[in-house]
Amino acid sequence: MAAAEAAMAAREEPPGAGAGAGAVPGPEQQPGAVEEAGAVEEPAAMEGAAAMEGAGPAGEAGPAAAADPGAGPGPERPELCFEEEEVQHEEELLRNPFSVRGWLRYAQARQRGPRPRLNQIYERALRELPGSYKLWYQYLRQRRAQVKGRCPSDPAFEEANAVHERALVFMHKMPRIWLDYCQFLAEQGRITRTRRTFDRALRALPITQHRRLWPPYLSFVRRHPLPETAVRVFRRFLKLCPEEAEQYVSYLRSVGRLDEAAQVLARLVNDERFVSRQGKSNYQLWQELCELLSQHPDRVRSLDAGGIIRGGLTRFTDQRGRLWGALADCYVRCGHLEKARDVYEEAVQTVMTVRDFTQVFDSYARFEESVIAALLDTQAQLGQGQDEEVELELRLARFERLMSRRPLLLNSVLLRQNPHNVHEWHKRVALHQGQPDKIIQTFTEAVRTVDPQRATGRPHELWVAFARFYEDNGQLDDARSILSRATRVRFRRVEDLAAVWCEFGELELRHQRHQEALAVLRKATALPSRRAEYFDSSEPVQNRLYKNLRVWAMLADLEESLGTFQSTRSVYERILDLRIATPQIVINYALLLEEHGRFEDSFKAYERGIALFRWPHVGDLWLTYLSKFVARYGGRKLERARDLFEQALDGCPPQHAKTIYLLYARLEEQFGLARRAMAVYERGTRAVPPEQQRDMFHIYIRRAAELFGVTHTRPIYQRAIEVLGDDAARELCLRFADMECKLGEVDRARAIYTYCSQICDPRITGSFWQTWKEFEIRHGNEDTIREMLRIKRSVQATYNTQVNFMASQMLKVSGSATGTVSDLAPGQSGLDEMKLLEQRAEALAAEAQRDTPRPAQQVLFVRAEGAGGSEPPLSLQGNPEEIDLDEEGEEPDEVQLEQRKVPASVFGGLKDD
Repeated sequence: MAAAEAAMAAREEPPGAGAGAGAVPGPEQQPGAVEEAGAVEEPAAMEGAAAMEGAGPAGEAGPAAAADPGAGPGPERPELCFEEEEVQHEEELLRNPFSVRGWLRYAQARQRGPRPRLNQIYERALRELPGSYKLWYQYLRQRRAQVKGRCPSDPAFEEANAVHERALVFMHKMPRIWLDYCQFLAEQGRITRTRRTFDRALRALPITQHRRLWPPYLSFVRRHPLPETAVRVFRRFLKLCPEEAEQYVSYLRSVGRLDEAAQVLARLVNDERFVSRQGKSNYQLWQELCELLSQHPDRVRSLDAGGIIRGGLTRFTDQRGRLWGALADCYVRCGHLEKARDVYEEAVQTVMTVRDFTQVFDSYARFEESVIAALLDTQAQLGQGQDEEVELELRLARFERLMSRRPLLLNSVLLRQNPHNVHEWHKRVALHQGQPDKIIQTFTEAVRTVDPQRATGRPHELWVAFARFYEDNGQLDDARSILSRATRVRFRRVEDLAAVWCEFGELELRHQRHQEALAVLRKATALPSRRAEYFDSSEPVQNRLYKNLRVWAMLADLEESLGTFQSTRSVYERILDLRIATPQIVINYALLLEEHGRFEDSFKAYERGIALFRWPHVGDLWLTYLSKFVARYGGRKLERARDLFEQALDGCPPQHAKTIYLLYARLEEQFGLARRAMAVYERGTRAVPPEQQRDMFHIYIRRAAELFGVTHTRPIYQRAIEVLGDDAARELCLRFADMECKLGEVDRARAIYTYCSQICDPRITGSFWQTWKEFEIRHGNEDTIREMLRIKRSVQATYNTQVNFMASQMLKVSGSATGTVSDLAPGQSGLDEMKLLEQRAEALAAEAQRDTPRPAQQVLFVRAEGAGGSEPPLSLQGNPEEIDLDEEGEEPDEVQLEQRKVPASVFGGLKDD
């Protein structure tokens, strides 16, 4: 203890020259740094505070009580008493009094001791190391914890504040010390002192550290109802962080200072460089400003609400509906109801989209309903006078008229979007039904507004409907005048102008003015002074109308009905000369000539038409021409008819050849040679597409049987079976075999069945095998049936070469399988695929054995008896119904060939074998 007291006495010497007071928080420094550079001389204020706070319990003296040895004699110092556990720390500090760790360990060891003793340790440490951030931070933290939970008027708070002030003498560049001090003052409720401390912190710290101070500063001023102070603080803050203006606007709206909030929002909207921290777009800020102006027009005086919102109408064109509603709402809240109504009327007549119109119209309707409801409430409370009744009737009439105008207003919106929309003009005319003046006005405006080159729809329909309106009302001269004007309009397409001329002609026809109708159409088809190509869009449609078929077709019909034969013929000739005829026009012209007995001229018309078109359009012309020619001349001009058919077939596509070949064959059958007819049928079977070959062969076989007998159809059957697909060939084989059976050619029929069996899977085409089986039962014997079964098994094995194919076929037959190999043998999942195939083959063999006929039980065929009464074996018996086809001149079964020796020169230098 004596040694410790001596050490303490030695340490309490006067401090030397002071070090700098700007230490920053960080790791402990080695000796020679700011914290351990030597003793620091404290200011007088700090010494006074230490003298005031350093006294410990039981007469213990603090650091300030230590007397300077160099000074004069003073009062005697009391002895310091240390506990046993403190001696170690004291001795360590004697050896190294500038160790921050040592002092911190000492303070940590006395953490649970008396608070004055702990404060004394920190004071001693800070006297040695006044620039240590760690010591100050721990000391201030300890002092704040000591006063926690006490009354704010407790003197301990002032002592803690004084310690903070002493700390800031050295730690004035440390933002953490300032933040803790400001928060400590705010918790004490010292508003002015807290504000001044924040201001001192902002002046003391560099500007790079200000962003740490402003959030708690702003939070502090927001917590207290001091709007003027908060506004001034916010203004200072925005000079540093102008991007946080939205936070300022939010505060201004919360405290009711809406005028300044509107001004700030207006500046943000006009600043193109502003980027919202909250992710709001420029339009959202504008919408917020408009909402503020429209909902609080009486509290925002510094801005022109109407001008700002109208400026937004031109700036944000896709939100005009909401902006118009905001402007009207602004006037309604100001009490200017008539101005609000004018705004709504202007809005419904200027908006460009249906969405905006719907928003504005619904707001307009709610506004009128609210005004009427307010008038009704006022009359219910104050009574109903004459003036109030008139005003109420006026409001109701306005509201009814508004609702009745809605379809017309909506149509106006669509026409403002596209004034060249012909369909919307027709709808607008329909909305004015029963109002002739309005209809005429609408039609006049429509034909004046719609540009034919940009029109949506067919613009000529407006002119036609306009003329039809005058016609329905008996004003034919006006209707003719309208159509006459329409013929001079430069439409985009020739068809539109042609429709106008045709309507002009039909107008005259409806009123029995036939000659005028002919004159109109002749005028329409007259050759212009300057001819142009039909599809040359650079020329006006009036110069291209002379090639429009619609006008010519109507003129031809009128000439045919009202004119002479020569005038009609001249019209058709001009159509052909202009090369604008259709196959139907050519047929009509030919029929006209035929009616007047000009058959050769009609055939020439067909030929001229055929020269104009290609396949497939020329198909109808050829069929009509050939039919008419054959009907006219029959066999008198057979060679010419044959030439025509050959010309028709030259270049004819396969899908159109069938009908021509049939007509050609019928011509040969009726007027030519049967042999040539068969040749035509033969050519037809080769020329038609595969899907038509089956029908063609059927016709060929039927005609050959009728003309030459059924025996002549055998080569046809054979070729058809070779050419057609499996399904069609199978059907023809059955028919061929049936024909041979009827002729008694059993062997031929059996050979046909044998050939056809190669394309018949027994699992799919069971009907074929059943037919063959019935045939063998009727005409065969045991050997032939056994041969049929052998062939069936062979064919089945051929189709079963792949396991997957066989499995799919068997699954198809069963219908209840799951689609796996195990389905072939239920319950035997361990069997392999080859074993399953063997089991299936045995099952098929057993089935074939069951299908074998049993003569002992039933006589299935008649056996021929021999001369001696004994029956030869079935394999040696012949068919009694077989027809001997041996003909004279038949070649013998064996041909004797003459053998000649090959000359040795053929082998060259090869050695003879």
